[in-house]
Order: sequence, then structure tokens, then C-alpha cells
Amino acid sequence: MPPANPARLDLDADEPLDVLVPSVAIGAAVEAISPRVRAHRVNPDDAPATGEAARAQIWVPRTSDAFIPDNGFLDALPRLKLVQLLSAGAERFIGKLPEGVILCNARGAHTPATAEWAVAATLAAQRGIPFFVREQDAGRWSFRTHRSLVGARVLVVGAGDIGRTIGRMLAGFDVELTFVARTARDGVRSTADLPELLPQADVVILIVPVTPETRGMVDAGFLGAMADGALLVNAARGVVVDTDALVAELNSGRLRAAVDVTDPEPLPPDHPLWSAPGLLLTPHVGGEVPETGDRAAATVVDQLTRVLAGEPLVNVVDEY
Repeated sequence: MPPANPARLDLDADEPLDVLVPSVAIGAAVEAISPRVRAHRVNPDDAPATGEAARAQIWVPRTSDAFIPDNGFLDALPRLKLVQLLSAGAERFIGKLPEGVILCNARGAHTPATAEWAVAATLAAQRGIPFFVREQDAGRWSFRTHRSLVGARVLVVGAGDIGRTIGRMLAGFDVELTFVARTARDGVRSTADLPELLPQADVVILIVPVTPETRGMVDAGFLGAMADGALLVNAARGVVVDTDALVAELNSGRLRAAVDVTDPEPLPPDHPLWSAPGLLLTPHVGGEVPETGDRAAATVVDQLTRVLAGEPLVNVVDEY
């Protein structure tokens, strides 16, 4: 169940704020907010917190934490009230926290870099850059004409912060842009319209959160509805796409793809995606630029500043 007050933490005026942090840098940043803040660097995989760390009201997991360890880690934090993520995706934690613990993500911290990756991958795939890099490595001067992004019909599936930023970045290419989301609204089509929209798109960019509705949504039927030669760009999560169905379309040569995320992930060395034709593949690096760490840390600092001031929290994940 959602906590009784999902938007605010109630602390006594002089109560210390103990925070479990994933790094020395974030620990220093949060302790600089106020003398009331005490940072404790704890690795959840090692052992449950003890001493003052066990009194933590807030836990900031590592970005790499794929799951909550089954070692009594949460049981050792009886005062835990808030889990503040460094990532925008929250699917690893939804439904796995004790009742009354608020879950917040770092919406916005990864937006510029992830949107940039989506646009860069789209442009590179359209202009055949992966092909020309392989030819360069082989020492071959291989003239070939590829597609253009300018004027392309682009379907962005996901109309949140990152999707909108992708749209703004694409504006300079004079694309014909259509946004799709679960619910239709002004300037946004509904996912119910996808059967009509997919055959018209030259490029389909995925930037949806992982929910029961989006998990596996890009299946054989979705891919089969895409136009011949169209490009699928996955900047969301690997589980949004049926991997076997994608491999089949790539091997047939009918579709192309650029993906930063896979299912499974990391991709095993013998997986067929490695050798699939028409694929640009990067290892989940869409948000990995030097500035992302600073933006994520700033998100944590802002949230803790709100906690100390008794202000409503931001970026509360409302699915539990």
C-alpha cells in the first residue's frame, strides 16, 4: 500500500538525519547541507547496517544495485522512511519496500544524456555510420548511400521528460514527430493508436518506463506492424522488447535497430544479438556522461533539503 503521506517526511526539528549513501562524493555533498545530516557509506551486499547507520531514515542505493539483497538489509533499518534513487527507472524497487517507505527517483538527472544518446544513435543508424566504421577498420573505401534523418517520420513512444527532450533535439532535423503515451492528450496519441501509427513511421523511439503494460509491448505483432526498412531505437529498458522477435526481424533484414538496453543484460557473449545484421548496440551507456553524476547528486541534495525544511518531496514514484 502507498504510505499515508506519500509527499512529505515528518521529522522532529532537531532530529539528526542519517543517510545511507553509495559514495564518498555523495556523502560529502549531503553532509554539506546541514550539521543535522550524517552520511554513512554502506554496501548493502556486505552486511546489514549497524550502529548509527542502522538509524538511517533515508537510503540512496547505488545505480548498479539490481535488486535489494536478501540478507536482512532492510530489516536492519527500522526507521527507514525514504529510498531516493539515483536513476529514473524505479522498477527494481517498486513493490519491494516495507509499507510506509516512500520511493523517489531521479527524474531529470539522466534526461539530457539519454535523449542525446537516442538522437545520436538514430542519426548514426540512419546515415550508416556503423557500416562505415567497420569498413574503416578493414581498410576499405566502400561508397554506399544510406537513409537520412532529415524529414523522417519519427514516432516517440513515451511522452515524459526524456521523450519531450528527444523531440526538442530532433526539431532541427525537420522531422515529422508524433508522441505516443498510455493516455491520449493534447499533442499526444494513445498507445491504442499504435496499429495505425507504426506502419507510417520511419523511426520508432522507445522511452517508456517499465510497467506491466510496457513489459514486452514490442512483440512480434508490434514489430510486424512497422514499415519495411524502419528503424527501432530502444532507449528504455530491454524488457520492453521481445528479444527473440527482434532478432527474427533483424535476421530477415526487414527492420533495423539501435539499442542501448537488452534482455538479458548484460548480453551473454554467445547471444544472437551480437551478430544480428542492421543493429547498432551499446552497453547501457545512454546516461553515462560525466555530468550525470553531478546531476544525480544534485537531485539527492535537493530532496534532502526539502526533507529538512519539511517541504513536499519531488519525484515520488506512485506505483507500489
